[in-house]
Amino acid sequence: MDPDKLILMANQIEQFFATQSKDRVASEVADHLRKFWEPRMIERICAHIEAGGEGLAPAARKAVEAIAAERKAEATTA
Repeated sequence: MDPDKLILMANQIEQFFATQSKDRVASEVADHLRKFWEPRMIERICAHIEAGGEGLAPAARKAVEAIAAERKAEATTA
């Protein structure tokens, strides 16, 4: 999937959760991505973060950075 489409989707998810809970937006976005995005989508958005993460809204960026950090930790312990 095109990274621009993933960025748009992640930002829309952030906008949705921002209307519900200001303090938990990033964690809610990360939970949503883990639950509903397929592994290839997660892989591509994490690669986008590694390349600078341009275009991601602040909480969406924080969510993807958390997922990317988890993936790196899992790869290190595996």
